[in-house]
Amino acid sequence: MADPRGFLKFGREEPPKRSKEDRLGDWREVYAEVDPAERNEEVREQASRCMDCGIPFCHSGGAGCPLGNLIPEWNDLVRRGDWEAASDRLHATNNFPEFTGKLCPAPCEAGCVLSISPLSGGPVAIKRVEQTIADQSWERGIVTPQVSAVSSGQRVAVVGSGPAGLAAAQQLTRAGHEVTVFERDDRLGGLLRYGIPEFKMEKKALDRRLAQLGKEGTRFVTGCEVGVDLSVEQLREDYDAVVLAVGALRGRDDTTTPGRDLGGVHLAMEHLVPANRFVEGDGPPEVDAAGKHVVIIGGGDTGADSYGTATRQGALSVTQLDQYPEPPSTRDDDRSPWPTWPYLLRTYPAHEEAGERRFAVAVKRFVGDGAGRVRAIELQRVRVTKDPETGRREVVPTSEEVEELPADLVLLAIGFEGVEHMPLLDGLELSLTRRGTLSCGVDWQTSAPGVFVCGDAHRGASLVVWAIAEGRSVANAVDAYLTGGSDLPAPVHPTALPLAVV
Repeated sequence: MADPRGFLKFGREEPPKRSKEDRLGDWREVYAEVDPAERNEEVREQASRCMDCGIPFCHSGGAGCPLGNLIPEWNDLVRRGDWEAASDRLHATNNFPEFTGKLCPAPCEAGCVLSISPLSGGPVAIKRVEQTIADQSWERGIVTPQVSAVSSGQRVAVVGSGPAGLAAAQQLTRAGHEVTVFERDDRLGGLLRYGIPEFKMEKKALDRRLAQLGKEGTRFVTGCEVGVDLSVEQLREDYDAVVLAVGALRGRDDTTTPGRDLGGVHLAMEHLVPANRFVEGDGPPEVDAAGKHVVIIGGGDTGADSYGTATRQGALSVTQLDQYPEPPSTRDDDRSPWPTWPYLLRTYPAHEEAGERRFAVAVKRFVGDGAGRVRAIELQRVRVTKDPETGRREVVPTSEEVEELPADLVLLAIGFEGVEHMPLLDGLELSLTRRGTLSCGVDWQTSAPGVFVCGDAHRGASLVVWAIAEGRSVANAVDAYLTGGSDLPAPVHPTALPLAVV
């Protein structure tokens, strides 16, 4: 039974961060290390704010967690100090709670009943409680390899080692199948490895989980692009089922703004991937912000990641541009009523460290230095309009005034267009949808028999929590395909759409 008065006793508390100076001096995570006993006691208080609300919107697939995390249950277990039972409840629905605890934007908190009114002190700090349970699970040795006692004799290939592929692989391995994960990069993890900066999630958390998967029996092959290094014919011959978890890494480009072809104008991932490789020990990055005026176009997660990376690389200045107006600081019930994902100004830790954010502006032209490199951008104030019939957006200048802003490095963080074109898809005779994704039936199976899809490759660039949920669900479908039935959980349906994040 939860404490229905807990939120009256304790206010919401965020985890402490390291000083800005310390954060900018290294690549470690931004949050401070605290005494475990003090941390646990404070998080127990935070968990006690979860009340007996009747209908827990926090873990409904539409307005909260797509994994169906049993949030009220493990909140109450933490309140009572039963960390082992809390870990059991958390891992029952989430293979990688330390990933979601660090990286998920927490639609569960948007769906929390305490977020209805600001007088409540804010939603329960669900993400913080989840992360602490995950930490405690490792610190107490609760997390151990779960080796299947049976073998199905069936072989499954998982293409891609991001969160969706890893979740599918772990579930299928535990069900007794022989699973091999193929990764074209030199290291495992997909976007978790090379897309997420170290200051958001240190890769030791990823390596720790990979070691667990390996001990459970999952096999990994790196530096192998399926369809090139391993033929589609050989793949089909060697494996009874295939899971495509190849992501949606085709970056959206700006093909209309004059000067796009100048040196120094890059897609954001051309900056983030080499930076992450540098932290892994692979030498200086090819695209470096050191000593440069950096302009980041795009206001989302990727833009914030580039922002924090540029400041740590020693940029002279960092400016992030967003063509939309500055969002409100509190929920607008007309635009985003509870429990949907609120339209709010979101400030990442990187924004607190240095630099500037500009809203309702767009680049008119990239200005060159005469030698083929960008030296500045021309900036105009704009508004975004939407055609009510076609839904097409148009960016319209609101002033003739043009401002020139110095820019030695411009990073385009304006989203992703879908799955990359690759020989694997041609070999399987699979085509992309208009959204750049791979379609599937109600059983997660593509038009190629025995070939399944999950994660960003299926739904487009999305949240880590959706990737894990789809990986778990596709594992259920593959297990049923191979054995005629499955007891593995399937938290989401392939047609499910998030109502929380819009």
